[in-house]
Amino acid sequence: MVVIVDTISNPLRPRHPEKVNRPDSASPPKPDWIRVRGPNTRGYADTRNIVRANGLHTVCEEAGCPNIGECWDKKHATFMIMGDTCTRACAFCNVKTGLPNALDAAEPQNVAEAVAKLGLAHVVITSVDRDDLTDGGAEHFAETIRAIRAACPSTTIEILTPDFLRKEGALEIVVAAKPDVFNHNLETVPSRYLTVRPGARYFHSIRLLQRVKELDPSIFTKSGIMVGLGEERHEVLQVMDDLRSADVDFLTVGQYLQPTRKHHAVMRYVPPDEFSSYEKVAYTKGFLMVSASPLTRSSHHAGEDFARLKAARAAIAR
Repeated sequence: MVVIVDTISNPLRPRHPEKVNRPDSASPPKPDWIRVRGPNTRGYADTRNIVRANGLHTVCEEAGCPNIGECWDKKHATFMIMGDTCTRACAFCNVKTGLPNALDAAEPQNVAEAVAKLGLAHVVITSVDRDDLTDGGAEHFAETIRAIRAACPSTTIEILTPDFLRKEGALEIVVAAKPDVFNHNLETVPSRYLTVRPGARYFHSIRLLQRVKELDPSIFTKSGIMVGLGEERHEVLQVMDDLRSADVDFLTVGQYLQPTRKHHAVMRYVPPDEFSSYEKVAYTKGFLMVSASPLTRSSHHAGEDFARLKAARAAIAR
């Protein structure tokens, strides 16, 4: 049996206390196409130093993203606001779980300063789930967006939000702050929700994305799923249809990777040609932008993808 312990903030506290007593789940060996180089460049070190100096968290580190070396070498960090502890315990996620601390009132400004120091033309802001807050952290998202706008007026802003389940009026607060891209990931197909994402509701997430477009049609909407969790191909195609019914613009599809043996096992490593097939099908269904590959993640190449997203909308408007 393996117990994953948080040795940074509290050496005695397991990182995932709800998973400690679960049996180990073994995944098959990683294929060659899923392997990446470790981060060891000057750009990576510079990005890490800026993140540390501003007392910030990144989903790149907390979720163990395989692309961290590539992204941080280019000074592209995805900031994770509202602390490093999530109130939910999804079976796929490596972010620490438990009771979070109070919000840091200085965090929005600290994020804005880090964005300025990194010289980001496009920034992605995500967060932990904060079911303990009345608004789920919506106002904190809005404050962070406003702080970045004030410090870096030309920087475009993409947010990756929780679902704000049972948080009346929360979505409206975030949309009113006018991010350029509103991303909320479905993560998996409906049949896997009870196992993979038990704290969430599939059709609530679909409705959330649809509501963004109703509130502000100018905002690009985006969502993503992982494959390799036991889903069937026809279920992935149905998710595409559901997202298009909500007028979602951008779809990402990536391979699920198991953070620890206490997390959900990888049921299958999907080969690159199947990702290519998903991408082709998604474009035929009307998405403006699709990214599908084993190492695709929500914020991977987000700046370049945003430029293509804008160009695709402009081409349709001609």
